[in-house]
Amino acid sequence: MTLNEINIRDPFVLPYEGKYYMYGTRGATCWGECDGFDVYVSEDLTLWSDPIEAFHKPEGFWADRNYWAPEVHYYNGSFYAFVSFKSQDRCRGTQILKSDSPTGPFLLHSDGPVTPSDWECLDGTLYVDNDGQPYMVFCHEWVQVKDGEVCAILLSSDLKKAISEPILLFKASEPHWSRGVKNGPNYVTDGPFLYQPDNSYRNGPLNTTANKSKKDTFNKPLVMLWSSFSDDGYAQAIARSESGKITGPWTHDEQLLYSKDGGHGMLFHTFEGQLYLTLHTPNVTLKEHPIFIPVRDENHVLTVEYNQ
Repeated sequence: MTLNEINIRDPFVLPYEGKYYMYGTRGATCWGECDGFDVYVSEDLTLWSDPIEAFHKPEGFWADRNYWAPEVHYYNGSFYAFVSFKSQDRCRGTQILKSDSPTGPFLLHSDGPVTPSDWECLDGTLYVDNDGQPYMVFCHEWVQVKDGEVCAILLSSDLKKAISEPILLFKASEPHWSRGVKNGPNYVTDGPFLYQPDNSYRNGPLNTTANKSKKDTFNKPLVMLWSSFSDDGYAQAIARSESGKITGPWTHDEQLLYSKDGGHGMLFHTFEGQLYLTLHTPNVTLKEHPIFIPVRDENHVLTVEYNQ
């Protein structure tokens, strides 16, 4: 398959042992009932396998819809999927799954969502700080708070549960370009992803203790990709913590990374060292697909090599 033939939202690419594994939200069932998510495998980022089901809804599972934004991280020898789920009578939340293989099958790991049970949440992502402490960064949804929030929560070392209250990092309305949507002053936060310049993997996993060095990361900024809406529609934005700490304080880049009808992106390096942004575009049901855009990282300033 080619990227144009793959109808997914929220693409996430894991490079691992010479192959690229791409996960995402199934476009056809994004807004309704769902029973799993898939992985696509490639050796060259051009031709991809047919979808391989990496997770299938187990009998008695609490969620029956909106299996959103699966991210797979290699952590302490296993593969962990952070996935948002929803049912008619429970809040949306991010639950953690586990597998011994990047293609699955992924099995339930955390006991339900690790986000607060009475919060509408989505798009959890893993970040491991310089002391080896795992966090999950996630969105507290606009559908509940109107001004969407990006929050962080401490996880246990085995990624089975949250061990702190959520920490508010920033709100969607803060950057000057942010625009309210959905028939009112509602501001969206989507798809946080953490990137530490000069300290991401080239041929191995990102954000694991094996790739962290206090000496290498001291006083380096921590960059977060996230998405919301601007005057031109769905957009890919950058926030940064100049302290290099997840707690911030967080500021927002004036310039959007991708400004028109595309977002929920992440960054990855090829095995040859090229940095890429992947996101889905257009933001239209059944038409969305992943694209890959070369990115330059010059003194911690990210720019895309793409004519929008």
